Formats: sequence, structure tokens, C-alpha cells
Amino acid sequence: MKLWNNLEFTHPQFLWLLAIVPILAIWYFLIRKKDSATLTLSNTSAFGKPSILSRLKPLLNVLRLLGITALIIALARPRDVNVSTRVNTNKGIDIVMAIDVSASMLAKDLKPNRLEALKKVATNFVNKRPNDRIGIVVYAGESFTQTPITSDKRIIKNTINSIQWGQLDGGTAIGMGLGSAVNRLKESKAKSKVIILLTDGVNNTGFVDPKTATDLAKELGIKTYTIGIGTNGTAPFPVAKDMSGKLIFQNAPVEIDEELLKYIAAQTEGKYFRATNNSKLEAIYDEINKLEKTEIEEYKYYNYDEKYRSLVILGGLLLMFEMLLKFTIFRSFI
Repeated sequence: MKLWNNLEFTHPQFLWLLAIVPILAIWYFLIRKKDSATLTLSNTSAFGKPSILSRLKPLLNVLRLLGITALIIALARPRDVNVSTRVNTNKGIDIVMAIDVSASMLAKDLKPNRLEALKKVATNFVNKRPNDRIGIVVYAGESFTQTPITSDKRIIKNTINSIQWGQLDGGTAIGMGLGSAVNRLKESKAKSKVIILLTDGVNNTGFVDPKTATDLAKELGIKTYTIGIGTNGTAPFPVAKDMSGKLIFQNAPVEIDEELLKYIAAQTEGKYFRATNNSKLEAIYDEINKLEKTEIEEYKYYNYDEKYRSLVILGGLLLMFEMLLKFTIFRSFI
């Protein structure tokens, strides 16, 4: 049983004894008063006014009740608890997100487009991984590391928010994106190493074969989750720019090399997902978050400051003071 934030009772069952206190109060001040002998006189003017001591006589009962109350609370053994916590997160996970930034990521089958939808979901994912290190790799016709693996979530989120299409040459080099992510993790000392590879197309360029990069990830024990982003059927893709520089969109078939993405996931003991809309993309990252649990060791240290001793002393002093008054100052009134 706890009171406030840091005071608790070791034996709270004794607090039920406090119900005796009001019963004793009623007996002292009502019933016992009636049992006292009385003398009826026609005129008490000859006796003068009651002395101050006679009026203070009920103070004895008050002292007794307070002493009993203090002793009952002491029996419940109140104590102040100070808890300090130390968290050990040495068993965290190193994660690299490899993100396709080709022009097709501007397709509007996700709202407002695939890239912006991904940036929002990826930022939420980072917020849910406070104890892990994360890095960002971007790729299109080539690839590069946007942010090395770091535990600074502010840097990671700023990097994600700054991702734009057009940073790299056209095309989709899945093998290079995966290879760069593997290269970021090969020296990692983390207990678990994970790549989240997202693309909306087919490997059509680059000098690194996706299956070669997959074999390297497998050899290094790097689990890879692959995500194909894009609706089924057709979607509005950017095909050109008008004279003012504004993108022109035209419906075209959505082509994702799901067979390759499934192969990469299966070989590295990961999992393949298909995100056909915003809600599914969000659900995929939530599932990955649940699949990759960080082992956190939490140590709690308890420091107890016993409070019952002062209550025992207080209760004893009150009862002794009541007895002292009873057999000295108030003796003639009892």
C-alpha cells in the first residue's frame, strides 16, 4: 500500500485498528461521562466557578487517543522508499534504412506521394527506437550513405526530412542500395544488425548485383526486411516537366520486382512486405518495430528510511505525559 509517491506501509492491515479510535472517543466523551457520579444541588453559587484544571480534564483523553493512534500507525510500519534506476542498453540493434529516391517515388498512389508518405512513417519509426543506432542510405541510379549509424535521433530525423528526389542519377540500383547498407553494418559490434530496404521499382542499373549483396548480408548475419511500395495496377507517375518546371503526371503500370525482394528477405532471414497505401506502409513499420525487440536490462535500487521509530517514541511520550498529568496535576479530579 502506498501513499503519495514514496511513502508506503509494510503492514497496512494494522491500519484497520484505527477504527477503534473513534469508538474510544465516543466512550470517553459520552458514555463514560454518563457513568460518572453526580451530585445535584439547588444552588452552586457557594462553590464558585469551575477551575481551569477541571475544564482541561478532557485533555487527558485526547492525549491518550493521540498516543494510541501513533502506536497503531507505527505497527503498520511506515517507511520512505527511494528508488533509483539504471538502464543497460548494450544489447541494442543497429539498423540501416536503405531508401529508394528515384523519380518514381513521386508517384501519387500514396498521399501526397510515396516519398513524403515514407518520410513521415520512417520518422515515427525512429521515435519508437530510442535505444538503437540508425543509419540512412539513399539510392537511385547509384547510392551513398546519407547518415552513418548514430544514436543521435535528432540527426536521423533531420536527414529523413531532408531526403529529396533528384539527388542521384536516374534508375533503380537495388543491388547498390543494399550493398551500401551492408557496408555500413559490416563493422558493427551490435548484437543484431538489420537493414530495411524500400523500393518501388525493378533493379535496372548499378554495378552491384542484388544477389551478390544478398550473399554478403547473409554471410555477415545481417537480417534484411524488404518493402515494395506502390499500389496494384496503375499509378500517376512523373513523366516530364512543363515550361514552368512543374512535373507532369501520367498513369502507368506499377512494376515492382517482388520476386527479388522476397529472395533477399528469405536469404537473410528477414521478411518481405508490400505497401499499397499509407496505412499499410505504417502498419509494416509497426510490425518491423515489434519483430525487432531491443533487450534492455533495468536495474532498480531501493533505499528504505523507516519512519515507525519516531511514531513509537511519539506515542509512548503522549501516553506517559497523559499518565503523568493524571497522577499529578489532575489527581484530585479523577
